Amino acid sequence: MSSSPLTRRMALGTLAGIATLLSPLARARRGHATAPMRIGMIGSGHVGETLGRLWTHAGHQVMFSARGMDAPKRLARKMFPLARAGTPADSALFGDVIVLAVPYGALPQLAQTLGRNTEDKVILDATNPYSWRDGGIARLAMQQGAGITTRDLFPNSAVVRGLNSEDMTTIAAQAWRKPPRLGIPLAGDSRAALETVQGLIWDAGMDPVIVGPLTTAREFQPGGPAFEAATTAAHLREILNLPAATQPDASRNG
Repeated sequence: MSSSPLTRRMALGTLAGIATLLSPLARARRGHATAPMRIGMIGSGHVGETLGRLWTHAGHQVMFSARGMDAPKRLARKMFPLARAGTPADSALFGDVIVLAVPYGALPQLAQTLGRNTEDKVILDATNPYSWRDGGIARLAMQQGAGITTRDLFPNSAVVRGLNSEDMTTIAAQAWRKPPRLGIPLAGDSRAALETVQGLIWDAGMDPVIVGPLTTAREFQPGGPAFEAATTAAHLREILNLPAATQPDASRNG
């Protein structure tokens, strides 16, 4: 099917609001998909600030971190009282969910630095590999898929790839728009981790689309058909040849 921009999809009303399967928890918690969570943000640049603002607005706690403390402290002040600042190791220990919001080339060193602080936790990988910037690890990620590469770096964590497919300027502009909302593809091997991240996407004002296991994450990394698609969940499913969702996502916000 031909590509349709998000603005055109708005005219299709509730039919285009069909987004993704809703977990029982999400259906039960109308308007707030997850209980308040602690999010460890590894990175305090444009990605970290944009996502942190959306999640603190939804009532989640965020600890910002970076190599230096200036940016984390600045963001913690801006989003007080639901934000705080710490080192990357502090942030990983703090978070129920750990968000990777750094250049992809930093991940091998981060995996060593964070160590056991990431064990048995959900890691949301919002990074993208670019060989011109990130070197050999990016070339590997482009060859075998970033989902697999990140999973191998953090083998004792439940990795989910997501929020990497759209520029943060797009996300900041489109979050909490009227339905049909911006669709965000997700991939992961753990159903429980996917449901957790699903909830965070809903709470940030967008519609999650589960694409499949981590092997399918290459479909929305750079060069994939869904990278920077900037479209609704329904159209995203068409691009990725996924079945339509069973109920309109807009109904949970109605």
